Amino acid sequence: MTNKILITGASGFIGSFIVEEALNRDMEVWAAVRKTTSRRYLKDKRINFIELDFNSKDELKRQLADHQFDYIVHAAGVTKCIDKADFRRMNTEGTKHFVDAIIELGMPIKRFVFLSSLSVYGAIHERQPYQDITENDCPHPNTAYGKSKLEAERYLDSIGNDFPYIILRPTGVYGPREKDYFLMAESIKKHVDFAVGFRRQDITFVYVLDVVQAVFLALDRGMSGRKYFLSDGDVYQSTEFSDLLKKEMGVKWMLRIVAPVWVLRVITFFGERIARITKKPIALNDDKFNILRQRNWRCDIEPTMDELGYHPHYKLKDGVRLAVKWYKENGWL
Repeated sequence: MTNKILITGASGFIGSFIVEEALNRDMEVWAAVRKTTSRRYLKDKRINFIELDFNSKDELKRQLADHQFDYIVHAAGVTKCIDKADFRRMNTEGTKHFVDAIIELGMPIKRFVFLSSLSVYGAIHERQPYQDITENDCPHPNTAYGKSKLEAERYLDSIGNDFPYIILRPTGVYGPREKDYFLMAESIKKHVDFAVGFRRQDITFVYVLDVVQAVFLALDRGMSGRKYFLSDGDVYQSTEFSDLLKKEMGVKWMLRIVAPVWVLRVITFFGERIARITKKPIALNDDKFNILRQRNWRCDIEPTMDELGYHPHYKLKDGVRLAVKWYKENGWL
């Protein structure tokens, strides 16, 4: 019997790759989208579409009433907003409405995977030598995005183990179709690399297909209520990503500008105000300020490897090569 899977955020960067892997596994795939959502990466005719309104539990119940799903991956959410209240409305309240609708409908799902973020922890272990962030540490999110994801996690925790949920906390996710790290590639193509702060920064990354691997491992064997960090297992210095981009793009030289943290604060201050005037989210905002000034992004993936059998396949040099190749082939670079 074919397993039926619902993937929210299916048109997004990570969600579209989850859809592709579900199709590869011959699952009956349902992609949750909005009317205005681009379906650029959802062209396969085997994909079924469903429109979901996360602003209303009752509307979700109506939209889901005629369906029974074996598995659900909740990858929908927002990473940039003009109004910070929208983070909570979409990432926290939207998740709550969705889960409540599933429970009240009595849908007998096998597993529900929620894509959260390492950002729920914020800036901890910031004194050198930096230590891995572990599940035993107390989260102190320093971004509106991180706070909204943590609140969603805590709501899931409040339900209890009768609801079979697993939470994944990836660090910085990159790869084909990703737009934020692409901005760095665009800058380096113009021979400029911009960094912030003079203190050592330990960064972690995870390639999008390794996130997808973890999603399906969690669907297969994840223990209800468990939370898992995702990275490629290595720790990098702040210049390594840009150096790899420079190499893969064939850029002969670049000017590396390292600015004090206060300069970034000024830029993001005005960025926030420009976003409000133009009513368009901007990359250099208050959340980005806190992300870029944070020095420690190490995380412990040993439990993920031990319990899920997760083994990252893509180190940074391999993933950057594949990402740049895709950017070039698709006319982004």
